[in-house]
Amino acid sequence: MSTPAGPQQMHLRIDTLSDTFTGRIESPLGTHDITGSVSADTLSWQMKATRPIPITVSFIARIDGDTLSGSAKLGLFGKSKLSGERLKAGSPSMEPPAADAAPCGEITGDSIDPQYNQPYVDVNELRKEPVPHRYVHGGFTGTGARFSFYFPPADRYRRRFFHNTYPMATSEDIGPFPIEFEVATGNLAFTIDSGAYYVQTNLGGADRAGGMADPAIAAYRVNAAAAKYSRVIAAELYGPHRPYGYLFGGSGGSYQTIGSAENTRGVWDGFVPFVMATPNAIPGMFTIRMHALRVLKAGNKFPAIMDATNPGGSGDPYATLDNEERAALREATLMGYPPRGWWNHETLGSGYFMQVAPLVPMLDPGYVDDFWTLPGYLGSDPASGLAALRFQFDTAVARVIDGFPKQVELAQVPQRDFANAHLLIISGESAGRSVPIASIDGKTIGFAFAADQSVINGISAGDAVRIDNAWALALQTYHRHQVPTPDMVGWNQFRGADGEPIYPQREILIGPIGTAGTAGSVPNGRIHGKMLVLEALMDIDALAWQADWYRSKVKQALGPGFDQQFALWFIDHAQHDNPRTAAARAHTVSFEGALQQALRDLSAWVETGVKPSSTQYRVVDTQVLLPGSADQRMGIQAVVELKANGGERAEVAVGELVRFTANIELPAGAGMVVAAEWDFEGAGTYPTAEPITPLPRLQLSAGQAYSRPGTYFAVLRATSQRQGDAQTPFGRVQNIARVRVVVG
Repeated sequence: MSTPAGPQQMHLRIDTLSDTFTGRIESPLGTHDITGSVSADTLSWQMKATRPIPITVSFIARIDGDTLSGSAKLGLFGKSKLSGERLKAGSPSMEPPAADAAPCGEITGDSIDPQYNQPYVDVNELRKEPVPHRYVHGGFTGTGARFSFYFPPADRYRRRFFHNTYPMATSEDIGPFPIEFEVATGNLAFTIDSGAYYVQTNLGGADRAGGMADPAIAAYRVNAAAAKYSRVIAAELYGPHRPYGYLFGGSGGSYQTIGSAENTRGVWDGFVPFVMATPNAIPGMFTIRMHALRVLKAGNKFPAIMDATNPGGSGDPYATLDNEERAALREATLMGYPPRGWWNHETLGSGYFMQVAPLVPMLDPGYVDDFWTLPGYLGSDPASGLAALRFQFDTAVARVIDGFPKQVELAQVPQRDFANAHLLIISGESAGRSVPIASIDGKTIGFAFAADQSVINGISAGDAVRIDNAWALALQTYHRHQVPTPDMVGWNQFRGADGEPIYPQREILIGPIGTAGTAGSVPNGRIHGKMLVLEALMDIDALAWQADWYRSKVKQALGPGFDQQFALWFIDHAQHDNPRTAAARAHTVSFEGALQQALRDLSAWVETGVKPSSTQYRVVDTQVLLPGSADQRMGIQAVVELKANGGERAEVAVGELVRFTANIELPAGAGMVVAAEWDFEGAGTYPTAEPITPLPRLQLSAGQAYSRPGTYFAVLRATSQRQGDAQTPFGRVQNIARVRVVVG
């Protein structure tokens, strides 16, 4: 059977045959007993599958002698073709798929995976860097799965382990991973300081490759097998005991963490998914941003938008916009895009879209033609001006650079933006096929891990190629044609008064498919163990309201007492990635300290019953709003209030003193404020440290005169720590406040 993810080899066994028939389908993804009807030489039947996504497949197959042909309707996946040959008795191919290719069912603490059940250790040694620990490396015999364990000295061990997961992990050792997502890597010093050992796997390595590989392998099977075996090694090192286990993962890793919480029992005791999204987030979180960027950058409207949004602004970001611009900004805001998230509009691009871009052409190849030709799609509307932006650029492959994925150096590239365009191969082994461009470095282009590697591997030096941006433009409004159920509130703006979608809808929903491929199933909220979710309020890649959506799924699945297993922290002024530049540090804070404290608080919740305090919030038009006071807000983060001359905006002359006053207060039980830093010019450098005594609440004041005219956004950054330890680098939770100073 052909599928969007590649061909699937199956065995159809027919046991009885008259007006009806019974039989069985066996494939690497499972075995299904079937019953169907017979009409002349044609069979028809249905097969229901539950993983990685619930789906009913309807088959029609015509038998002609020893051959079979037909089709299968794959629910949201569209139609696929069938072809087959009758097998002779005694043929080796008559044997069912090997046991190690079959899914393992529900994973429990004492279940045995049919494939990952023979662990071995090939390295067991003491290491001193970055902190003293015992390093144990190994894998599972006959598989591509590998693991690494990092054990603390016995006197520092507290009978627990922290286990990180992330879809882009290609190594079983602590990061870095192939993309820059720094908090996805393990902090070994923090782990040891927390009395835990650390677990990391390569998610199966080559076992996860191939379109029909069981998605549960990378989602949770290899992780679960390694986690269970780590307990065996821990017992050998420290004596008989069962260590508590805590799995954490961010972004795509949050999908894996949730999939593990829902599909395993007794493997891990607690879970921390962070910067998480919903099953419909792919690719809509990125496409809606790309559309707004294109429209609003064309008229250079972002400076005025941010002037209105920043402290001391008018509060009306729509004031200078025309109808098209107003609609684009409102569309993104109603999807949940935080208005403050446009602060880096000058350099902002499509973000992590490159990692999921290949999914749409693979699963919905007809979309691009429909977009440019059919009513209801923006590309067919002459007034959109998109036709003038389309281009093609012919060039050739100068050389192929080995790696995974491979890169290609082109002879020439267009002197214009071609981000997210497709590379069409005109000659050579891959002629007639295309692949999305994920990265551009001069004349060298790269491709996403999710791209069709067979196309990339078929590219050779000298091949004629064409850069085409038809897909790049078409995908900017793909979210309008992917309207899910009403509980995904960001998409309800695309429904009419009758509740039906305004725009033409595609037959396939990409998001749940991509999510199921990463998580092993579509999230349903039925978690096993305790979960503390960490979500960033200024996240532009995984919008904040989506954590509230998953909270509602858990409540629906577990009932009124769900909060005995589920807690949620919102971290203000934090984005999907921790700040790496001075400009980012002037607008945002790192959530790594909050993530570290989440792991420690989750441990205390599981091991001693001390439940962490959830953040209190409201969701208004998909924007998450927090109470102004720490006692009402709760959670883990300090509330910082900053004023300049008594307000959010101060207008002064050159040399005139500005009086800054600040209140910093922590929720009850969140610890103490251990650091406060001033950045009066808003450069992101924080050159002035305020001398303080650690306390749960502080009032600060400072004066500053400016020697040059201009507009400044002064910033105060506060850091808190649960134990009030000003010296430790761990569990330091940050927040900021900003005010505007206009110097005339």
